[in-house]
Amino acid sequence: MPKGSAELTAARREEIMDACESLYRTMNFKDITLKEIGTVTSFTRTSIYNYFHSKEEIFLALFEREYREWTEDLERIAAAPVTHAPDELAAEIADTLSRRELMLRLLSANLYDLEDNSRMERLIEFKQAYFESSAAMDRILAAGYPSLSDIDRRLTLLTLFEFLHGIYPYAHATPKQKEAMDAVGIAYEEYTLKEFAYEGIRRILRSVER
Repeated sequence: MPKGSAELTAARREEIMDACESLYRTMNFKDITLKEIGTVTSFTRTSIYNYFHSKEEIFLALFEREYREWTEDLERIAAAPVTHAPDELAAEIADTLSRRELMLRLLSANLYDLEDNSRMERLIEFKQAYFESSAAMDRILAAGYPSLSDIDRRLTLLTLFEFLHGIYPYAHATPKQKEAMDAVGIAYEEYTLKEFAYEGIRRILRSVER
């Protein structure tokens, strides 16, 4: 058991977040409630309020954790010698994203609801984690494409992060979506998250190739 109130609080927050993540693997966001989360933790719904004021805050904390873990992977790429061709760099970044399925799923959710129903301090913590991921990716671009102007690198960075919002829905079409596409004659092609990420990132990087 962690010693000290700060460590104990952090451990309890992690337990609640882990429970929420576990439920999210098989349930939709709208179906998950604080009561449901309480059934798979050692906390009651009332106790959860001591750590999170809403289920949206729990999801935002999960999102923050995902960004922080992704940043660690990006930092390792940024610290490596710059020998990457666009295809190789795209493969490395896509590999990091293949381990961030939760992050990509959350990116396809309604972020306005998460943010509107969370306290400002929680939102600031999330935005800081997002910024750190963005800064790590910026360092990768700066090292790999030194001839890019600041504005071109910034626009490339924005394009990369905008692209991430669409990966999960394309890789995880629901049976109902597939049935609807079939009804209108749209052929659904199965690709993994990693395959979608690689192809999109490769094309973006090739557009700014040295």
